[in-house]
Amino acid sequence: MAKRTKIGAIQLEGKIFSGSGEAAEFIKLPWVKAQIIEKLGFTPYNGTLNIRLNKKGLALKRRFLNKAKPIRIVPAKSFCRGTCFRAVFMYKLECAIVIPEVDGYPEDIIEIIAPINLRENFQLKDGDVAKVKILFS
Repeated sequence: MAKRTKIGAIQLEGKIFSGSGEAAEFIKLPWVKAQIIEKLGFTPYNGTLNIRLNKKGLALKRRFLNKAKPIRIVPAKSFCRGTCFRAVFMYKLECAIVIPEVDGYPEDIIEIIAPINLRENFQLKDGDVAKVKILFS
């Protein structure tokens, strides 16, 4: 009999804000896109949705994500590694969060990748509250 993997989830919440656009350039790289397709099962939109977590969300992230098994984006030479977790955005859309492994990267920020432009499809603007359920095993 196969051993079942226990799947858990945490709900994070925060406010949307505009980023610098660096993530969009990173997502466009062929080796990044190929790994997202292979490891997460979707072709990502060229950009991320930035969310600044509220205090509860940050506490949950610290508590659970450090124990969860991540999906790693293995970098090409001179690039940083990224840690991904499968997720569901606003109870509707399968996506993933990406946490760049960069010194000084703010702990209260998560970036969401999805097969669509989340801002346009969910009619979101800076300051809107967004919810994302992070799935982990």
